[in-house]
Amino acid sequence: MEIKKGIAVSHGISIAKSLIIDSEDYRIPRRPIQPAQRMAETQRIKNAFTAAVRELTQLAEAQDDSTGGKIKDIFAVHLRFLRDKSLIKRITDLVRSELVTAEYAVSSILRDVASHFAKVRDAYISERADDINDIEKRLLKQLLGGKREDLANLTEEVVVVARELSPTQTAGFNREYVKGIASDTGGRTSHAAIVARSLGIPAVVALEDFTEYVRGGDTIIVDGNRGIVIVNPDQDTIAQYEEYSREFLELEHKFDALRDLPAATRDGIKITLLGNIEFPDEAEEVLERGGQGIGLYRTEFLYLNSQTEPTEAEHYEAYAETVSVFKDKPVIIRTMDLGADKFTQSKRFSREPNPFLGLRSIRFCLQNLSLFKTQLHAILRASVLGSVKIMFPLITNIHELKQARLIFRDVMEDLDDEKIPYNRDIEVGIMIETPSAALTAYHLANEVDFFSIGTNDLTQYTLAVDRGNELVSTLYSSADPAVLRLIRTVLQDAHKAQIKTSICGEMASEPEFIMLLLGMGVRTVSIAHPMIPEIKQIIRSVTIEDCNKVARRVLALNSEREISAYLRTAARKILPEAF
Repeated sequence: MEIKKGIAVSHGISIAKSLIIDSEDYRIPRRPIQPAQRMAETQRIKNAFTAAVRELTQLAEAQDDSTGGKIKDIFAVHLRFLRDKSLIKRITDLVRSELVTAEYAVSSILRDVASHFAKVRDAYISERADDINDIEKRLLKQLLGGKREDLANLTEEVVVVARELSPTQTAGFNREYVKGIASDTGGRTSHAAIVARSLGIPAVVALEDFTEYVRGGDTIIVDGNRGIVIVNPDQDTIAQYEEYSREFLELEHKFDALRDLPAATRDGIKITLLGNIEFPDEAEEVLERGGQGIGLYRTEFLYLNSQTEPTEAEHYEAYAETVSVFKDKPVIIRTMDLGADKFTQSKRFSREPNPFLGLRSIRFCLQNLSLFKTQLHAILRASVLGSVKIMFPLITNIHELKQARLIFRDVMEDLDDEKIPYNRDIEVGIMIETPSAALTAYHLANEVDFFSIGTNDLTQYTLAVDRGNELVSTLYSSADPAVLRLIRTVLQDAHKAQIKTSICGEMASEPEFIMLLLGMGVRTVSIAHPMIPEIKQIIRSVTIEDCNKVARRVLALNSEREISAYLRTAARKILPEAF
């Protein structure tokens, strides 16, 4: 049994067999085995060769004779290697003599063979190195328990284990079978983590070298509450976590009873509790959890989950479906936040050396007017169906905002020419996600109807910490005094300008931050829908005066560590079962 500590990014407990994806992208470590394990490991090698032969034979037979001749020739070369008894013997002999795992033996021997071929001057022979590398990957996939494409055809519950996960991969997980996520990289506010939370899948990230400790089929416990992952737990540990999981579900059911109760403090101050979503079908879940609308509809997932860029009709259908759930309740649609770690399938723009500081969000929209106008057209059409609002992401200066609003007016004129109805009084807001926007909030407020503070990027850009980089993830904290002072500045400037402000970043989903935010003057929060009941419980358990005291104390502290400890202690007194 091995225990690894990471960062908890999505609450809950899962116990299932591991499914390793993207295993070919990293080196297989040398791991020792016991003498008694030699026979089992050598059998695993023979089984992997047999399975690889069967898989490759099926692929070869599926090729059309007229077009697949060259492909069949390549497969024939690979099959000869896979059926080479001397090669299999070299690998199994390494296991027996060095007492190493099957994975390490396969990787070590095949890389030696590939290296030998690569040094030969004869071009035909040197090119065989690529064939050996391909064979190594095929065998490792068999030994490590899965391939990426297996995720689409799961028939049993699994914990997905990976070096890293993209938001697109995570969004494609089947919630019926993917019960947990464990990854080497990532941070609490990485986009993959945000999607995991939205899907309600327990997840722990920033486990560093976790993939080196796990084999396909190992039993894994993911503790998304404490940030712990356990490999091959003993029966006592499994029983303990099964009981812990039951207790957690009981707490969830207790929170569910709050659905129809108001999100109001004990002294009667009403708080608007909205949900963040990526997909239209999540709107019902927000409503089921007691949410009062959508505070952040992340529309870029319309692009990421499609082989082609969505048409205006597809945009409209997605927005109309969401609005129909809430009718007269607010639905704030954020224009596409592409770039950084979210790219369209068409690959119309190249990866950048520093993408989070590059062509992303509103910058990308302003340079891709056709895509931008298509989306604006659809949002305006949907605006007559309910209380739709529009929000521009990552505004850094007033010039960008004026450009976006000018294009928005152009689209309105197009709809007028086409005699298509829309809400002429639709509210327009922006996300405050950069220090430059926070520090010029008073000027920006004169151009918009509302602010939404995106604490994920605001924290990242303020602290110069890549939120998805596990090497610096411990430096990322919204409790940093610099971040809190910027938030206070935005709230004060918005109040002076008499416009509403919400918090839509992951900070608002953290129970320990709620009293602070209320004490700073926040009256609207938009959060991951699984967290709505828990946050509502905290709101209903405090008074505004309690919260004001917390805010005054926190803003007088000068270190992130002191602030985090104080907030956690204060929240634990209010809702001890959540901690």
